[in-house]
Amino acid sequence: MDQPGETTHFGFRDVPVDDKQTLVNEVFHSVARRYDLMNDLMSGGMHRVWKDVMINTLNPPRSDAPFALLDVAGGTGDISFRAAKASGLGFAATVCDINTGMLEVGRERAIKQHLEHQVSFIEGNAEELPFADKSFDAYTIAFGIRNVPRIDRALREAYRVLKPGSRFLCLEFSTVDVPGLDKIYDLFSFKVIPPMGKAVTGDSESYQYLVESIRKFPKPNAFADMIRDAGFARMKYELLSGGIVALHSGWRL
Repeated sequence: MDQPGETTHFGFRDVPVDDKQTLVNEVFHSVARRYDLMNDLMSGGMHRVWKDVMINTLNPPRSDAPFALLDVAGGTGDISFRAAKASGLGFAATVCDINTGMLEVGRERAIKQHLEHQVSFIEGNAEELPFADKSFDAYTIAFGIRNVPRIDRALREAYRVLKPGSRFLCLEFSTVDVPGLDKIYDLFSFKVIPPMGKAVTGDSESYQYLVESIRKFPKPNAFADMIRDAGFARMKYELLSGGIVALHSGWRL
């Protein structure tokens, strides 16, 4: 239960925990149409490499065997599309996102890529998923968990909807651990990305929030502990690109 007056962070601001989701929704409604373009510009295209690492780790079956993926906060469909292309005919993905603008973009992209028969889109909250217990063979969330107001609830929900023997994978920005790179990364994040967001989407404030939210996200060890606390076993994580990104993995046994 939330405590009266409980707060959480929205970037570097403290806000009432019940207000964060509305504020995050406004951010992604604002940037939905240019979200994937901005990902390319902000990461120099590296987000594609990081997502490929995630899909290779997921290793979905290439056979006709049924395999159900739940991709949470994956509104534009990028992870699900990559997984579908790496899978056999038994693969099906459900993209669950709370933001209708992102889902609209994802549905349009699915039709353009002729993947609408394998990838479906459902509006839903990561903290209260609209799915039955033990429904999915894998759960992915890429660059979305830090925007969830109550991360512990989202992790427990991930555990609930996974079948025993299924895998949880989370790709998220992390903490740069290379001396010198950390200063360059901070300079780029705070001095380049918000003006770039303004130029491309007409919105600098949303990108200011996004770079601030990265700094407020738990360190890799602390996040790994949160995943364990949700019930997952065989926890591990891999730092990518000098710690700019971490890929966390756990199993529901």
